[in-house]
Amino acid sequence: MPDLLLEVLSEEIPAQMQAGGAVELEREVLSRLEDSRLAYESKVHYATPRRLALIVRGLPVAQANITVERKGPRVDAPEKAIQGFLKSTGLTLEDCEQRETSKGPVWFAVSQEKGRPTAEVLAALLPAALAAVSWPKSMRWEASGTRWVRPIRSILCLLDADVVPFSFGAVESGRTTLGHRFLSSRTLSVAVAGDYEEILEQAKVMLDFPDRAEKIADDASELAKKAALSVSSDHWLLRENAGLVEWPVVRMGTVDEHFMDLPPEVLRSAMRKHQRYFGLVDKADRPAPRFVMVADIETEDDCAVVVAGNERVLRARLADARFFWDQDRRQSLANRAPQLEGVVFHARLGSMYDKARRIGRLARNLCRSTYVDIDPVKVDQAAHAGFLCKADLVTEMVGEFPDLQGVMGRYYAEADDEAPAVCDAITAHYAPQGPGDRCPTEPVTVAVALADKLDTLAGFFAIDERPTGSKDPFALRRAALGVIRLIIENELRLSLRNSVRDALKGYKVLRLSEHDYEAAWDSLGAFFADRVKAHLREKDVRHDLVSAVFSVEGGEDDLVRLLARVDALASFLDGEDSTNLLAAYRRAANILRIEEKKDGRCYEGEPDPNLFAEEDERALNEQIFKANQLAEHMLSKEAFHHTVTIMSTLREPVDAFFDNVTVNCDDPALRRNRLLMLSQIRATLDRVADFSRIEG
Repeated sequence: MPDLLLEVLSEEIPAQMQAGGAVELEREVLSRLEDSRLAYESKVHYATPRRLALIVRGLPVAQANITVERKGPRVDAPEKAIQGFLKSTGLTLEDCEQRETSKGPVWFAVSQEKGRPTAEVLAALLPAALAAVSWPKSMRWEASGTRWVRPIRSILCLLDADVVPFSFGAVESGRTTLGHRFLSSRTLSVAVAGDYEEILEQAKVMLDFPDRAEKIADDASELAKKAALSVSSDHWLLRENAGLVEWPVVRMGTVDEHFMDLPPEVLRSAMRKHQRYFGLVDKADRPAPRFVMVADIETEDDCAVVVAGNERVLRARLADARFFWDQDRRQSLANRAPQLEGVVFHARLGSMYDKARRIGRLARNLCRSTYVDIDPVKVDQAAHAGFLCKADLVTEMVGEFPDLQGVMGRYYAEADDEAPAVCDAITAHYAPQGPGDRCPTEPVTVAVALADKLDTLAGFFAIDERPTGSKDPFALRRAALGVIRLIIENELRLSLRNSVRDALKGYKVLRLSEHDYEAAWDSLGAFFADRVKAHLREKDVRHDLVSAVFSVEGGEDDLVRLLARVDALASFLDGEDSTNLLAAYRRAANILRIEEKKDGRCYEGEPDPNLFAEEDERALNEQIFKANQLAEHMLSKEAFHHTVTIMSTLREPVDAFFDNVTVNCDDPALRRNRLLMLSQIRATLDRVADFSRIEG
């Protein structure tokens, strides 16, 4: 059974696009093979900076033959209809079969469709598969307008020893490829598909991405070990380097001691982000004056010149960093803050200076409202840190190394002798930025981090700039999840609605009305509800329970209390009484919805005891009265587990009511009274959660 080899050789593919491109190519080819009735035994894909390759092993020589059946007219149909059917199939009547159907005997045309040779099928499907590969960014480079991530130089395609002939754009498939750009200058001819991997290995190309990553990690670790150092763990950097080379050559370079007193984050950023070097640390986890680089070449001097060149480049980069470090500390952060006037936050929301002032004000208010007994000094520190937290954006260092915003603010704040709590808040106010990021816990830092995110969310929702589909240019989903984590993990008791309103008050430029406040909260509150569901889904909390509690009358915007309600509701639904009570609630709600629509009115209020005609009506009314009194007391104490236990006592009287009482009776007064009783069932249970949103 033959093997298919497909390689697309191009100019350098960005490291972060290689793995996705290889997976896309495999998916598009394999899906078309399956659609074409071509089974296979195994497959493997490869990605390097210059090529994507796919090997599919164990293909058949040709497609399997299939039997094609086509239903025709009835046997006793007019001759003209039968002849038309025979003409369309190309068969004679002797080639057709008579079969009994529900409509009587019918002619069926049965023929054998011979499978096409695999090579022929591949020649047709592979260009379509290549055209269907999607890239985050692609380009056109020749007249046909064909798109690929980078200009294609050659296509190698073999079915065992035979070339599969096709064209993609202006490139014709063949049996040749190229090895390493520098270490193998000749054109390589592949005789059979099975020789491909060995030929590339001899031409200094490691096809397998994991193999390249493993070699880089092992060699870097070995070099560090010889110097009594260790490599800082960095999965992203390892993958990045493995995607930059086809033949990894790992070497160690030296950092000038002159630069070792720079902040460790500056050293790391200069090496990692700009040069893709691995930093080394000593046994005390302090930065060492060494780095590990990955070259894509072997030289007679064991890459000595290459290492020296990289050391020279790093020296220039760190010299710039040293200059920025010295220059930035000549001016305090407080004096830099007014320079934020020249940095636009958003055209409709003002400058970063406006934002800094809003954060400071909001952080002060959050500190006071969230931490009741907090030291007034910390309240002032929160306001001060909020005002300073964006000031490092106008420093030279952050201009050169944007990933150090917040980090450099801390260093400059410490140089200005700011309080430790202020320094901590400046560096951590962006946190948490992701699920794995540590969540701040110190009151000053928490207040500033919350203020920053709430200000951003409130502003963008006020001007109707919200995420749509997969697009979220202002990272509002991340900001909302950050707010949720800060509140939940610190068990902060605050009203999201009031906090958002307070944030909106800072936007004087928008001149918001009361209607605008409510509209912004309506959309932002729903957005928070969706983010809470997403956050709790990872903890196996049912999304419908979150919706039910979020929709409780008046709106539940205290996330700590919301989680307590959800937990109590989940416990209740696991109990024996929940199924019948939930069914009764839905029955009551459905009857009310139908009758209210029919009558054109809403049934709300308490029923008249004097109109009770059945004992079950009186019993249910008394139980509802008791449940409401107890529930009100328990809800005030936030004893939600006790509250749902009280609600479960309604099961028996509700069941008895529906078993023995006719709601839609002939007496209009009695009917109205009983509909009010149903509204009491609905209203009582809705004090815990909106039971209509509970699924199952």
